[in-house]
Amino acid sequence: MIKAYLDLTKFGIVVFVLLTGAAGFALSYYPREGFAFTNVIVFLLGLYFLSSGSFALNEAQEVEIDAKMPRTKNRPLPKGVFKPWAVYVFSTLFITLGSFLLYMINPVTCYLGLSTVIMYNALYTMWWKKRWAFAAVPGAIPGAMPVLVGYSVSSAQFLEPEAIYVFLIMFLWQMPHFWCLAVRYKEDYALGSIPTLPVALGVPRTLFHMGLYTYIYIAIAIVSPWFVRAHVFYFILVLPFALKVLYEFLKYNKSQGEKGWLKFFLWVNGSMLVFVMVPVIDKWLYIFFK
Repeated sequence: MIKAYLDLTKFGIVVFVLLTGAAGFALSYYPREGFAFTNVIVFLLGLYFLSSGSFALNEAQEVEIDAKMPRTKNRPLPKGVFKPWAVYVFSTLFITLGSFLLYMINPVTCYLGLSTVIMYNALYTMWWKKRWAFAAVPGAIPGAMPVLVGYSVSSAQFLEPEAIYVFLIMFLWQMPHFWCLAVRYKEDYALGSIPTLPVALGVPRTLFHMGLYTYIYIAIAIVSPWFVRAHVFYFILVLPFALKVLYEFLKYNKSQGEKGWLKFFLWVNGSMLVFVMVPVIDKWLYIFFK
């Protein structure tokens, strides 16, 4: 049951949400403001319940689609481990609890979290994903919101350069991340009647668009000193990871999506965490050692 619960709430993705949310919080926080450890715990718990509830709701919304796809047919709902109505109740309780905890920290944080749920569960899951080959593009907005949710805990200014940077990294990363999976599991998405880019336009067109977003993603990471403080970790981690992601994509593209998908997938995912975390590390090192 524990494994079923973790699968239902997509715990692996929730970990990414918590890490990027924490990075957004740390990026906007200054030690001189005083540190309330309780607020950090409440924020992370609120973000955990909100994101877990949202992902569980997504599973209930897509149970019929998941049952058609070999990759997802063994998820808890298609297998009958949970009843859809129970998951709707469970997810609603989690979203409500998460929203309440975030509201205790900052009403703006709560509103941003709820807007993320609306974009993901209503607009993306119920509309964009089922009707549009490029659904991953607007769908990347809720995927990039956790860093802004975290940033809002200490700052209501969302147009700060550092906030723009982490949002862009999270936004741009999702296209190569998702389309790589969409190419790998093209037949599955076709069985589920999901018009992903490879299903609707073919693999060559998908690789072309994936390349565009990958190049922009890498470019934003390389020019990150325009947005955030950049010190030693920029040269130690950001530049090597950017070049490695580019190298893996070129190999993957050369094979027309036949080889190297997993290496590219893992490197692009790892690079996202590096690109988001390095500005936090550099900023805090600068604060403590200036």
